[in-house]
Amino acid sequence: MSVSNPSDGAYAQRRGEIQTYFDRTAVEAWKRFATDTPLGRIRASVREGRAQMRTAMMASLPDDLSGWRVLDAGCGTGAMSLELSRRGADVIGIDLAPEIIRFARETLPQDHGPGSVAFHSGDMLAESFGDFDAVMAMDSLIHYQEEDAAAALARLAKRTLRKIVFTFAPWTPALAVMHGIGRLFPRSDRAPSIVPIRPNEIVKRLASLPALEGWTAARTQRISHGFYKSQMLEFVRP
Repeated sequence: MSVSNPSDGAYAQRRGEIQTYFDRTAVEAWKRFATDTPLGRIRASVREGRAQMRTAMMASLPDDLSGWRVLDAGCGTGAMSLELSRRGADVIGIDLAPEIIRFARETLPQDHGPGSVAFHSGDMLAESFGDFDAVMAMDSLIHYQEEDAAAALARLAKRTLRKIVFTFAPWTPALAVMHGIGRLFPRSDRAPSIVPIRPNEIVKRLASLPALEGWTAARTQRISHGFYKSQMLEFVRP
């Protein structure tokens, strides 16, 4: 199964749309997600759902991450980076949106455990960030087409020693309809549409890629909480 280079074409265009949206339109909303600020019913359910997903993803990693170098790909305001550092990991948190990264740096507690955290604004696929023991990509690929998301994960796999844990939007009839309506009626200030993916299809696609030869799918868990619906999948290197 052929896979396009995610640095080109549709992937690059989509990446630009995502950066524009999160750095200009949605940054204040994401700052509120990171605090205890009261939210409306929809956004509160999303915040709670994301917290549940972080817990599920962190359960894929050892309690002691001393000596691990971990990429928090699409780190947002840094909640997962903080948890990783408190387990002892040296964390590189990367997000496309410079304003969100500024907020993450400003709000990172001085007491972030025995590990370290370095936040960067840029492309999570940039090879200049080096190799990692693990990659955590929470909801950072849900706006990309399946083939582009798979190609991005393949590039990360080449620089990952132990495991990749990522999320995708699991295909359901309702989500497929919403995705179709969003494409028919675009709006400049709307978030980039979420692309629903069938779980068995993404597993098959990843298993077919040379970069993931020998890797195996392990834990998976779906979180459905109010308006938040996402599924995590863990790929491990033997």
